Amino acid sequence: MEHQEKKGLTMRILDWIERIGNKLPHPVTLFAIFALMVIVASWVFATLNVEVEDPATGETLQVVNLLSSDGIQYIFESMVENFVGFAPLGTVLVTMLGIGVAERSGLISAMLRGLVTSVPRSLMTAALVFGGIMSSMAADAGYVVLTPLGAVLFAGLGRHPLAGLAAAFAGVSAGFSANLLLTSLDPLLGDLTIQAAATIDPAYADTILYTMNYYFMIVSVFVLTIIGTLVTDKIVEPRLGTYTGGIKEKAQNVTPLEKKGMIGALIAFIVTVGVLSLLVVPTWGPLRNPDDFLASPFFHSLVPVILIMFLIPGYVYGKITDEIKSDKDVANQMSDTMASMGIYIVLAFTAGQFVAYFNHTNLGKVIAVSGAEFLDSVGFTGIGLIIAFIFVAGFINLFIGSSSAKWAIMAPVFVPLMMQLGYSPELTTLAYRIADSTTNIISPLMPYFAIVIAFAQKYDRKVGIGTLISTMLPYSIAFSVVWIIMLLIWMLTGLPIGPGAEFYYNG
Repeated sequence: MEHQEKKGLTMRILDWIERIGNKLPHPVTLFAIFALMVIVASWVFATLNVEVEDPATGETLQVVNLLSSDGIQYIFESMVENFVGFAPLGTVLVTMLGIGVAERSGLISAMLRGLVTSVPRSLMTAALVFGGIMSSMAADAGYVVLTPLGAVLFAGLGRHPLAGLAAAFAGVSAGFSANLLLTSLDPLLGDLTIQAAATIDPAYADTILYTMNYYFMIVSVFVLTIIGTLVTDKIVEPRLGTYTGGIKEKAQNVTPLEKKGMIGALIAFIVTVGVLSLLVVPTWGPLRNPDDFLASPFFHSLVPVILIMFLIPGYVYGKITDEIKSDKDVANQMSDTMASMGIYIVLAFTAGQFVAYFNHTNLGKVIAVSGAEFLDSVGFTGIGLIIAFIFVAGFINLFIGSSSAKWAIMAPVFVPLMMQLGYSPELTTLAYRIADSTTNIISPLMPYFAIVIAFAQKYDRKVGIGTLISTMLPYSIAFSVVWIIMLLIWMLTGLPIGPGAEFYYNG
């Protein structure tokens, strides 16, 4: 009876989260509301003559009133510029051109299937988790390819298909920030971080690289693969018990033509890397900085590099497999990719206004300085502050699924705030990425959550939100704990979290 009461309480909490989340406006509307709130707040704070002293320059900062004559003029004159100048807009669209060709030609799907169908049975769980983590290089492809494939593979091996689905889902979603390669997420979040850091220290912001969290994320791939495997084999699958649904399936192996295409794509990738290296390695390389490699033009040109690294192998694969017959097919694949980005472009319009207004009014600086002074006065600093931020960001992620949408809201506030307390923008971004990834799999509002439930219901029609969340919760907890421990180790040892990226900010 006690167990039933606990289960009932859990379901009531989940139902409450779902109801509250469903009542939230669309992210486009949400940013429009935030922009209006900034306008009103600027008038209130300006009327109250709120001001702070900039600790970096000693100047007095006042809030700019957007409802004044000059403010209204700014709103109208800057609207187009705020949209096209929204930092992640061009970054995301350019990288997705290359990723779109690699995905729509079939290369990404073939790579994922090839990875998980060519490993020994004993390593199947690890391969699924690892493949899921690596699938973030193709944006959301892992959700629709690897998650159902995990269920199929486990069913074919006589194991519980929902355990395979859970392992893949954990890798794809909870490990979304980790990768051995740079993904579209790195420049997307990086631009927002740079923009937020520039409100406090423009010179420092210019030194921030998209690779700011790269070292930490490389190690995370292997650590999360191990943890995800242990959680699946020791907790999730035993809890699910023996599968009695009777559905036996066999994963579709990579065809000889697809193998030929992948070999061609690999050769194209190696050649592309070789050609690009000529721009950086030789002393005469145009993207080389002989004095400081980390400050070289190469590191500030990663967006076109990512575009090229996906586009050329994707094109070669498509030509070999006959998915691409002419330049028209490439153009159509790019066009289809851009069409799928339509909602993001609309989101960028309202998000761009919010970010621009927030920066123009000085509200970010005022909140950062005031918040830093308050936290300093109560002595809330150190790892406790970082962990608290991770929990706050994770909680927000339960209600707002888009990683870039949340960071567009949080970066203007928390990046300057943490800088005032002596923590680097790179560290703040890393803490956010940990929170965002680990709670994806337990958020009913995550865009692909309903799709994963649909995949699961193929094997068990009783699967619902509560079933999926209770299945994924061990991964969320384990990944969070392990990532926080890694963060502690990094902080205590003083290791850089990425090229030129330290824990502390000394402005």
